Amino acid sequence: MIAALASVFLLYPQPVPAAEHHSAPVPQECAAAHRTCGFPDATNSGIPAGTILRTVPAQVSSGRGWTSTPDGSVHVTGDGAVLSGLYIPGTLDISASHVTIRDVRVVTGGNFGISLRHTTGVIIENCTISGANKTSGRVNYAIDDVYGDSTGMVIKANNISYFRTGAQVSTGLISRNYIHDPGYLPGDHTNGIYVNGGTRPLTISGNTIFNDLTQTDDINLDASGTLRQAVANKIVTGNLLAGGGYSIYGGAALRAATSNIVIKGNRFSKRYYPHGGRYGPIGYFDSRGRGNVWSGNVWSGPIRRDAGVDRSGQANVIPSP
Repeated sequence: MIAALASVFLLYPQPVPAAEHHSAPVPQECAAAHRTCGFPDATNSGIPAGTILRTVPAQVSSGRGWTSTPDGSVHVTGDGAVLSGLYIPGTLDISASHVTIRDVRVVTGGNFGISLRHTTGVIIENCTISGANKTSGRVNYAIDDVYGDSTGMVIKANNISYFRTGAQVSTGLISRNYIHDPGYLPGDHTNGIYVNGGTRPLTISGNTIFNDLTQTDDINLDASGTLRQAVANKIVTGNLLAGGGYSIYGGAALRAATSNIVIKGNRFSKRYYPHGGRYGPIGYFDSRGRGNVWSGNVWSGPIRRDAGVDRSGQANVIPSP
C-alpha cells in the first residue's frame, strides 16, 4: 500500500541542529512510564481489569444485530448494535451504522481484526485487538475502514498489538489508544496509524504509539497511489511517539498538496533511535502549505544538544522541518 514510499526514506534530511541550551523546563522521559505522564499504556487501555468475556461461538454465537461463524468471526449487520464482553477469535466485520464495540477482545492472524464497510458513527472503545503472535500470526490490519468511505468513527482507549497496520482510517477521532509491539512478516511496511491522505477531518490525539522496527512509521498521513493528491484537515496532537523510519509522515509525499495539517504538542521519545524514528521525527511535512502548523513538539527526556528552547522557555523543542 505504501511501497511507493520505501525508495524515498533516505532522501528526507535529518533534523536541523539548534543552539545548545542549559536551563529550561525539560519534558519528562515518558517512554518507560507512559501513565505517569498521562499517556495510555497497558494499565489504562483495552479491556478493563476484571471484565468477564464470553467466547464466540462456544459460549455465545449471536445477539441483537450480529451473528457468528464456526471459526469465531462475527458479522454485525444491524444498525445500533452494541457488542460488549466478548472474546472473538476471528474477524469482527461491521457493515452497519451507529454500532458500539466495547470491552471486546479480538485475536486473529488474518487480514482484519475489526473491519468497517460503508459505516457511519461506529464507536470502538476499551477493546484489546491483536494478532496471534508477532510473526506468522500478526494481523494485517487491526482496524480498517476497508473502502475508505466510513464516517464519524471514534476509536478510543484500545490496546492494539501484533499488527502490520494498527488502524487505517481517514476521518473521525483516534484518541487515547496504546498501539505497540507491531508484528512483522518479510516485506511488511509497518504503520501505527495509516490515514491514506484525503481531505475529510481527522483528529489523532493522546495516543501512545511505539514502533520498534526500522520502518515505516507511528503515524502516516500520506496518500498512496497517484501523484499530487490533496491531503488536508488532519490534526495530530498530544501523542507520545517512538520509532519507525520516521515517527510521522506529514502528508506531502508523492508531491501531495497539503493544507490544514496541524502537528502540535507531541512528545518524541528516543526509546529506539536517537532521532525518534530511524531517520528522524518527521518526514514529508510541507511547512509552507496553507494552514499547516508544526508547533510545540518536543523531545521527551533529558536536554538534547540538538534541540532548541521556545519563547516560553520550554526545552527540547523540535524545530519546524
